[in-house]
Amino acid sequence: MTGVDLPEIVFVRWQSLAEPQTYRVAIPISEKYREEMLTPYSAFCRFDGKQIQDYRKIITIGLAPGGIAKAWLSGDCLEPLEIGRFEGTISPEGPSEGLTNGRYALPLAPAAQEYIDGHGIPFGSW
Repeated sequence: MTGVDLPEIVFVRWQSLAEPQTYRVAIPISEKYREEMLTPYSAFCRFDGKQIQDYRKIITIGLAPGGIAKAWLSGDCLEPLEIGRFEGTISPEGPSEGLTNGRYALPLAPAAQEYIDGHGIPFGSW
């Protein structure tokens, strides 16, 4: 997106099919990381083997069982910086923002369900 201010907070809502559960979290982007997004760096780009000027302009969010979210700030050719680990809360309206009366319409693939039944969900791995 162009012509917008740097984010101060990112809201994420996601559905964990394995549990099944719906979570939400607010990820604050501190001034430190917003300043980082404005700072140019010289970087070697493995994609084409060239030295470029790059910015950390990409926010990546990883979602894990139990409502855990991690966020990183990166550029195309720069190493990521971890913004933080955040604990979401259960979203009481469930999937589809309450339009399905709390029902999860998509079942897990049989192989995925078999794995979870045999090994459990890795809560706490993040």
